[in-house]
Amino acid sequence: MASNAAAPFWRSAGMTYITYSNLCANLVRNCLKEPYKSEALTREKVHYSVSKWVDGKPQKPTIRSDTPEE
Repeated sequence: MASNAAAPFWRSAGMTYITYSNLCANLVRNCLKEPYKSEALTREKVHYSVSKWVDGKPQKPTIRSDTPEE
């Protein structure tokens, strides 16, 4: 059944849900008072590992750290 419902406003603005969610999270973090603000900003950092696969076997993983840019 086709729906005639309006698209979500974040979709109408040309954003993905992840982009919209990150924008809202940043706004909330920036509204916090200390010491909660600094705690929230430290949780914003992301660490992950990347492994290349050659001949069906994983190579040595590379640890990466991604911090959002202001």
